[in-house]
Amino acid sequence: MEVTSMDWGIAGLRVILAFILFAHSTQKLCGWFSGSGPVATAGLFEKLGQRPGHVMVRVASVFELIAAISLLLGLLTPIGLGLAVATMIVAGSALSAVSGKFWNALGGGEYPFFIAAVVAMLGITGQGALSLDAVLMPQIAALYPVVLPGAIVVGILGAIPMVIRTRRAVRDAEAGAES
Repeated sequence: MEVTSMDWGIAGLRVILAFILFAHSTQKLCGWFSGSGPVATAGLFEKLGQRPGHVMVRVASVFELIAAISLLLGLLTPIGLGLAVATMIVAGSALSAVSGKFWNALGGGEYPFFIAAVVAMLGITGQGALSLDAVLMPQIAALYPVVLPGAIVVGILGAIPMVIRTRRAVRDAEAGAES
């Protein structure tokens, strides 16, 4: 197997994204990395229409951990990419819905949307030769140019119901505050 500078770049990108997803997950699940922990996050999730909040915190955190491990190792990459795109779209949409803004500096979802976009581009590029997929399952990994973009589409489609829930909850809360 010939390893190119592109493979090293993709591997480095996977490691960086894995760390970000790990930190994002453990902020909610454990309160690490200046996170608010599971109880406070569950309350926020409830306000955002993600009910029951304590269950949804665990679901989101586990999805992000699976995505982090998948990307770190380059193992079952389509699953990791799909989960990462879905959770980051939901996070970005929630922040933007609550703040009414897009930009991160104004409380919007720019940063999670950016992570989702970078993960999606990784889905187009592929997992690279420095991945367990390429080493352990080369025949399956050979199909990834077709499978990875599909995983990104599944991630986007999977985020839609949660985004709708959040937008509905924010709209209902605003309507309740006005009356």
